[in-house]
Amino acid sequence: MENSNKILSVGEFNQLLSDFISSNFDTVWVKGELSNFKSYPSGHWYFKLKDESGQINGVMFRGRNTSVDFTPKDGDQIEIGAQVNFYAPRGEINLNVQVMRKAGAGVLFESFLKLKQKLELEGLFSPSNKKPIPKIPRAIGIITSSQAAALKDVLTTLERRASFIPIVLYPSLVQGSEAPANLIKALQRAQTANEVDVILLVRGGGSIEDLWAFNDETLARLIAKSTIPIISGVGHETDFTIADFVADLRAPTPTAAAEMAAPDGLELLRNLENVSNRIHRMAKTRLESEAQRLDHLVLRLNHAIPNPEQMRQQQVLLNNRLNRALVEKLRSSKQQLSYLQTRLDAITPAKRLKNEYQVLEKYQHRIQLTMQGRYQRELSKSQYLKMQLETLSPNRTLERGYSLVLEDGKPLSNPQQLKVKHQYTIEMALGSAQVQMTEIKVATKNS
Repeated sequence: MENSNKILSVGEFNQLLSDFISSNFDTVWVKGELSNFKSYPSGHWYFKLKDESGQINGVMFRGRNTSVDFTPKDGDQIEIGAQVNFYAPRGEINLNVQVMRKAGAGVLFESFLKLKQKLELEGLFSPSNKKPIPKIPRAIGIITSSQAAALKDVLTTLERRASFIPIVLYPSLVQGSEAPANLIKALQRAQTANEVDVILLVRGGGSIEDLWAFNDETLARLIAKSTIPIISGVGHETDFTIADFVADLRAPTPTAAAEMAAPDGLELLRNLENVSNRIHRMAKTRLESEAQRLDHLVLRLNHAIPNPEQMRQQQVLLNNRLNRALVEKLRSSKQQLSYLQTRLDAITPAKRLKNEYQVLEKYQHRIQLTMQGRYQRELSKSQYLKMQLETLSPNRTLERGYSLVLEDGKPLSNPQQLKVKHQYTIEMALGSAQVQMTEIKVATKNS
C-alpha cells in the first residue's frame, strides 16, 4: 500500500475495506442454520446465518426471493449463493443473497444435471420422438395423487372445457422415496389398459426434494417408450424435471396441462354450427339447381310429344320390316339347302347318298331349330319394342282423361293459336272429333 504511515479517517478506512472486499470476492456459497428470520412488508428478507463457530448477517431482496420454492423459517439448514457486501457507514459485513435453497439441494441439482445430460445424449429429448397430442381424445388419463390439490384443478378445467370426454384416474404417490415406483406402476397400468388417448402426469409445486420422484431415470425411460402421448405438468412454471424433458409435451402447471389435453367445447360447438350452416346452404343450392333442371326436362318433354298417328304408322312400319326380314331369311336358308342337296346328288355315289342325305336332314333340322329360335328372339324383341312404344304413346296420357287439339294433324300447345270458326281435331282415348270454335277465352298458367 502506498504511504503506509498515512493516517486514515474511519470513513476512509471503511471505504478502503469495502473496495478491497468488492475486488477480491465474487459470488460465494455459504451453508448454515437460519435464525432471526424476518420478512418485512416491503418484501425483503433479513436474517442471520450461523453454525457452531460463527454467524453473519444476510439480506435477500424482493426481486430475488420470489424464486425460492419454500418458505424459510428459523432452524432451516440452507445454502445460499451471495455477494459479500461491506456496509461502510456502520462497518458491517453482510451477505447480499442471490440464491437460496435447502441444504443438500446442490447435490440433488448436480445429479439432475448429470442425468439430464445423459438422456439428452441418448436422444430421449429429441423432438422427432415426440408423439402428437390428439385434438379430441377418446378419453383422458390422469396420473397423480388422489389427495393432491392439483387433481381438483385439473378436473375442474377438464369439466369446463370438455365435460363430454371420459376421465380415468391412475392414483399414485407423487412425493417421497416410494413415489418413483408408484408412478411407474401407474403408467404401466395405463399402458396395459389402453383405454385413454392421452395421459396427464401432474402434481403441484414444491422444492427440488418434493419433485424429485419425477427425476427418476426408470420413469423417464418408461415415459419415452409410452405408446400413449404424455403431457407433463409438474410444479410451477419455473420448475423443471426430467419428466418434463422426456414427455411429449411440457405444460407449465397442472391446469395448463388439462387445457392442452382437452379441446374447448364451446369452440367445437361453434365449429359444428358453422359446418351445419355450410351444409344447409349447399343442400339448398343443390335442391334449387335440381328443381330448375326438372323444370327444363318437363318443358322439353312437353315439346317432344309426337303426333299419335305418326307413332302408329312407325309401329306398323317396324313390324312389317321385321316380318319381311324373317321371311327373307327363311327363303334364303331353304335355297341354300336345296343347292347343297343338288350338289350332293350330283357328286355322291348312290351307295353313300343315303348316309349323306341323313346327315343333310340333321343339318336341315338344326338349321330349322336355329331359325325358329332366331324368329322367337326377333319376335320377343318386336313385342318389347311395341311395349315401349305403347308406354311412350300419347294414348296412355289420353286414357287418363287428357286430350290433344290437332290442327292439320299437328298438336297445339298454346291457346293463343286457336282461331274462331276454324276446324280442329280433338284426339281422345276412345276416338276423335271434328270441332269448330265459336268463342275462345284464353286463360294463361299465371292467371
